Amino acid sequence: MIPEAIAFSGIAGVDPKVGLFGAFCLSLTIAVVGGRMAMITSATGSTALLMTALVTSGNAIGPGLGVQYLMVAGLLTGLLQILWGYLRLAYQMRFVPQAVLSGFVNALALLILQAQFPQLGWNLSHGESAADHAVQVLPHGIQIPIVWALVLVGLLIIYGLPRLTRVVPSQLVAIVVLTAISIGFQLEIPTVESLGKLPTGLPSFQLPFGEGGVPFNRETLGLVLPTALAISLVGLMETFLTQDILDDKTDTTSDKNREACGQGIANIASSLFGGMAGCALVGQSVMNVDNGGRTRLSTLFSGVSLLLMILLAGPWLSRIPMAALVAVMISIAVSTADITGLRNIRRIPKSDTSVMVMTFAVTMLTTPHNLALGVLAGVALAAILFSRKVAKVIRVETVDVGQDERIYRVIGQLFFVSKVYFIQGFDLHSHQATITIDMSQAHVWDQSGIAALDQVMRKLRLGGSEVQLKGLNEESLDLFERIGGQESSHA
Repeated sequence: MIPEAIAFSGIAGVDPKVGLFGAFCLSLTIAVVGGRMAMITSATGSTALLMTALVTSGNAIGPGLGVQYLMVAGLLTGLLQILWGYLRLAYQMRFVPQAVLSGFVNALALLILQAQFPQLGWNLSHGESAADHAVQVLPHGIQIPIVWALVLVGLLIIYGLPRLTRVVPSQLVAIVVLTAISIGFQLEIPTVESLGKLPTGLPSFQLPFGEGGVPFNRETLGLVLPTALAISLVGLMETFLTQDILDDKTDTTSDKNREACGQGIANIASSLFGGMAGCALVGQSVMNVDNGGRTRLSTLFSGVSLLLMILLAGPWLSRIPMAALVAVMISIAVSTADITGLRNIRRIPKSDTSVMVMTFAVTMLTTPHNLALGVLAGVALAAILFSRKVAKVIRVETVDVGQDERIYRVIGQLFFVSKVYFIQGFDLHSHQATITIDMSQAHVWDQSGIAALDQVMRKLRLGGSEVQLKGLNEESLDLFERIGGQESSHA
């Protein structure tokens, strides 16, 4: 958790202590108020990616106010998540299809990977690679290819060591080995200390408002609300996803709405003690459960251990080369991506593929990259595609009882999308003396369905037919009488 918290601080554009304090405060608080035992909460890449623009905007408004605006956003994030918990937002997660989650994690993986490019000498603002400029050097004067070589060694350890043993986490071994190489050869490369000073003591309670801080007014609210809203939704989505994974692994159930409130309380506590907002961590939570963690004590102990390591091993942590963190973050990006879904992309329905691509594309094309907006776009497209599928379920069967009598039997769901197929099922140019519309196997859902039914009955009557409507169930009949069918005869 330590190198990740430091790396996520770099992504957000703040000092390492902001991520470390956040990881500590979040772990301790969620151990008490969370809804899912043994789940680990800390600073995460998905939330850190949403903070960068706000920190930059804050610095533009006032010198040194970026982090304080971030603290205000964290407070508002917590309040929103408590609200989502009381509004039972978790129940709405049932309507988020797998394709949206796939697009979400793939976009998150690419954004985490993209955030590592500056450490490799890639200037994204100009699209130039260090490979095109052999003389380009990193801030400490070492040529970029050496950093690439260290990252490659780190990746070889991360993916090679598990083939030999899983007793020690391979990411930890990679960090230790690369740090030893950096110190042993006295390489002048960026280290964790390059990001900022590590904490030397306990975090202190502080409000971001007041003298020298952020003004408490409507302008501040307008500035932080978009970021806070995005963090609250994205954070809960990743938390609920982690919660589902742990519920499945432990064959238990947990309260997602309580977890939403707990995450909100934890983010408020973190912000009040100078830490960044966060959410549940998939990898660390699974690791905790796989190693026997089942109670709140495991979550609490992770936070306490984290703080002890920060305070006692700070000088060593500051000497970790950034190349080691880049290797760790690349491995996290790979594990975050939905590799299985990408491999099976030719087998899954085209509609699911389009939803995944929509979620991914909107996230990547928005500025700043908005994971929440991407999810909303994916859900909207999924709803449209689902409506089209449901619309074709409705059908109209024609039964000619005699030369002057016809029965139309409607089967399926009548609503705003299916009304076109409903109307097409009637022969509005052939008029019998008596026409019966049998709705006993149909259901009318909305005003568009009532309007379509009225339209068909009106045109048939204008042609001289006596039209009878029968078989409406209680809900459809009530809607029919309230909206527009009062003068139509029905049985």
